[in-house]
Amino acid sequence: MKYEDYNSQIIDRWVREGWQWGERISHEALEKARGGEWDVVLTPTKSVPHSWFLPFHSCRILGLASGGGQQMPVFSVLGAACTVLDYSPLQLESERAVAEREGYSIECIRANMTEPLPFADGSFDLIFHPVSNCYIKDVLPLWKECFRVLRKGGRLLAGLDNGINYIVDEKGERIVRGLPYDSIAENITPADGDAYEFSHSIEEQIGGQLEAGFTLLDLYSDTNGYGRLEELGIPTFWATLAEKR
Repeated sequence: MKYEDYNSQIIDRWVREGWQWGERISHEALEKARGGEWDVVLTPTKSVPHSWFLPFHSCRILGLASGGGQQMPVFSVLGAACTVLDYSPLQLESERAVAEREGYSIECIRANMTEPLPFADGSFDLIFHPVSNCYIKDVLPLWKECFRVLRKGGRLLAGLDNGINYIVDEKGERIVRGLPYDSIAENITPADGDAYEFSHSIEEQIGGQLEAGFTLLDLYSDTNGYGRLEELGIPTFWATLAEKR
């Protein structure tokens, strides 16, 4: 079995077990969004600045590995035309369920983001990509595909794992390994319920966006929101805003 297929099954399992990133947005929260009161995240705790977005009306948004019925519903009720691509059937099921409940349309596509994206050049105005490329081995091909499917002037909003979580134990108290972390290369078989994961350097994450042709406009760091690393204020994630010029 390819590691991507295994990870898809594991994420489905996490969703069934109540995974935070698989909890569907409530009707009440969407009603607030319709009234202009909304926030979304690319990383665990910090809200994405509203200035990072393009005007939602007539904006074509790709939610890249962004299933779960959390962010795409907000963009949809704000007037965007949304497509969500995810490899987890249950995350896509949540998107369809929220859309049916709230009365809007959304295109849901099950696809592996390690492969060429199933869209024509310039198909989207904005890509919203929460932390998820920690589940794929190579990120540069993905950045190149993002660049291809965005129109000129389009924006890529990405949440990125900086690798720190991989060097410490589960409590975040001791350093137990170095970087890069590659659970396949290290011949680590995930325990029952764990996914195959990979760390990516700043050269891969941000440098890769630049190599793909993007111009970096803004960025911020974020923390886990829990545990010892949170107590110490150690950033474990980045979020980036890049543009195709």
